[in-house]
Order: sequence, then structure tokens, then C-alpha cells
Amino acid sequence: MITKTNKNAVRRKRHAHVRRTVKGTAERPRLNVFRSNKHIYAQLIDDVSGVTIVSASSLDKELKLENGGNKEAAQKVGELVAKRALEKGQEAVVFDRGGYLYHGRVQELADAAREAGLKF
Repeated sequence: MITKTNKNAVRRKRHAHVRRTVKGTAERPRLNVFRSNKHIYAQLIDDVSGVTIVSASSLDKELKLENGGNKEAAQKVGELVAKRALEKGQEAVVFDRGGYLYHGRVQELADAAREAGLKF
């Protein structure tokens, strides 16, 4: 019997497995990444109080992106989320790749956030 696999369901299972160990606190919030085909989103989350501290996405008007689903967009989103986090006084974070491979757009976002001043 052939079963059809749902890629997103498999990713969510991987993400749940990682989330058992990765927790965001007020001192070190969790930098969560969500990637769709057209856009990329990042947010800093304090899991203890259940609050999103800052967020950024390729849909933000200040980025003025034509294409939100490429590496250049991911790099700009990483820089923007790092800038907003530093303005709020957050420097150290825990990286949560959201069940995606650390490759391509997810890696570009993480590298840009590191270069902009976030420590993880």
C-alpha cells in the first residue's frame, strides 16, 4: 500500500521534537523561523510568558522587496529582526529553525542576524 506523505506534517513533527528541548526565556528568547514558498518570517518569542517580543517578515513595508522567497529577502529579514531585537535590548537568543534544514534561506537569515549583532 502506497501512502502519501505530507511534507508540512513531517516538518511539524520534526519541529515538535526540537521544541521539547529549545525553550525561549526573557533573557534568551527563541528566534523562530517560518518559511513559505513566497515569504519568510522570523520572530523572537519568550516561551515562559508566551509573548512575541519582535517580529519581521519579507512582507514588511520598510524592506520594499519584490520577491520575498529568495536568499536576499531572507538576509534582509535576518538583519531587520536583529536590528529590532537590539533596539528592545535583546542580544542573546536561541535559534529555532522550525523543523527546516539549516540550509538555503534559513541559513541566510541566521547568518545575517548573527552579523547584525545577535548572539546564538
